[in-house]
Amino acid sequence: MNQRKKSLLMVCLGASMWGGSGVAGQYLLQDCNFSTAWLVVSRMLLAGVILLAIDYWRYKENILLIWHDKKDTIDLLLFAVFGLLAVQYTYFACIKLGNAAAGTILQYLMPVIIVGYTALTTRKLPQHLELICVAMAVGGTFLLVTHGSLETLSIPFASLLWGLSSAVAAAFYTMKPKRLIRKWRPTLIIGWGMLAGGLILTPFCPPWQFTGIITPLSAVIYAYVIIFGTVMAFGCYLGSIRYIQPSEASILGSVEPLSAIVLSLLFLNANFGLIDILGTGLILGTVFLLSRRKSNP
Repeated sequence: MNQRKKSLLMVCLGASMWGGSGVAGQYLLQDCNFSTAWLVVSRMLLAGVILLAIDYWRYKENILLIWHDKKDTIDLLLFAVFGLLAVQYTYFACIKLGNAAAGTILQYLMPVIIVGYTALTTRKLPQHLELICVAMAVGGTFLLVTHGSLETLSIPFASLLWGLSSAVAAAFYTMKPKRLIRKWRPTLIIGWGMLAGGLILTPFCPPWQFTGIITPLSAVIYAYVIIFGTVMAFGCYLGSIRYIQPSEASILGSVEPLSAIVLSLLFLNANFGLIDILGTGLILGTVFLLSRRKSNP
């Protein structure tokens, strides 16, 4: 398996763990009454510390060196605030005012934004394969989340704006760190991005002000959200863009709602019908098509 195919696999793995994190988060927020803001700020702070510890243990280098370069510092702070922090806040704000289905659909307009932005900046039309994969990814996500019903997407205008903002933020955090990750390494960039974003959010939602129900099960599920749904998921997804295009990563990110549906089917007794099978086929089709695509120089 070459580096490109490994990177495609990393994206799918990261997106799958995000899907599992969504199911786990639903349990913590609805059944254990965790605060949404507390869950976001605590996961960013803990994930940041864990990633930076892993980076130092693995590379034995000064993790503060990145802050010595002014350009890298600015790019890292932009990534932390307008990427990692913004995408989580806007997504949950959309859900709060609307619903999870609409929030997921709107966020997964991300590949459309990335392909369009890339076409404008490079002054080149998107390749036919990219356009086909974008359509398949968005269409498959729509079918999985709404089961083909447009009524599910009926939300207030404010929720629509938050959802579109979430798509822009998701596109930003996919494209922005590519230079930094190539210069440094994924664990360092994502670790500092998480920690900085969490610290910025801390004055508005102190992590020591916890509300919710702690049980052995909720503690295990919370640990999953931090370790697999955040540390490993972001590490796999953003680490892959060193070798593949951001547009490809964003398209394969549609595996997230697919994994959420499968896990909901297994653990939450959700229904899985013909429309869901069609949506699954469209998303898996993008994985197949992009895996056959040759690596760009």
